[in-house]
Amino acid sequence: MTQVAIKYDLYFIEGQHGATVKQPRVVVDDLKLLDFSSYCQDAIMNSPLTLPPANENELWLHLSNSYRNYITDTSEHYDEVLLEITERFVASGSLGKADIGSLLLWKRLQANTRWAKALLNTPDLEVRGATENVFRFANNEALSVPDAARQARSAIGSIPGFKSGDALASSVIVAAAPTRMAIYDRRAHHGLTLLGIELSNKSGRYSRYMDVLQKLIAVAAEHDEKWTARQVDQALFTLGNSR
Repeated sequence: MTQVAIKYDLYFIEGQHGATVKQPRVVVDDLKLLDFSSYCQDAIMNSPLTLPPANENELWLHLSNSYRNYITDTSEHYDEVLLEITERFVASGSLGKADIGSLLLWKRLQANTRWAKALLNTPDLEVRGATENVFRFANNEALSVPDAARQARSAIGSIPGFKSGDALASSVIVAAAPTRMAIYDRRAHHGLTLLGIELSNKSGRYSRYMDVLQKLIAVAAEHDEKWTARQVDQALFTLGNSR
């Protein structure tokens, strides 16, 4: 295999959906390859870069490359359901059972469960009361992001399907505050593990997850990128899903 050296100077690449991300400049025999769509993945994963990363620059290279792969591999229509539910959330200030069913589809979770039956037996008014509080806490700018995440997660904890696990709950929270919050799932969690970042599964995990993501947003900012929490979770999802 040809040896490659990845320098820490980054340049802009236009993503599939118009998102501009920074990527490592790959050098082979001192020749810069500006068109490396088929080469970049191999260069990153088979170079001296390691998992967990040896330093913050390597961490950023893994994150930025994973985000670029997410943009490349994901249909521009994939999030249409989430976007529609977000519009409903903003318009009404709450979500009902039908909206949660849509998010269940978007997350591709199973519904042939006891909690799904219990949710169907729960009055929609009760569900809307809980999600109204989710919206209020998630968008409370007086709270730090981790504190807002903690209170929003707690607000929906009494509803069937939301007492444990953060995947579906985080979908509701993201629908409430899409530019502030992020999706949690096991693949994103695994992505953190690959980066050498520990995240406990103890109570309060979603708040701690959002705290970690704030730190990764700061890493992006150090590389002149203004990322949202959703961009970080998309990068982590891709990284965790690939290994």
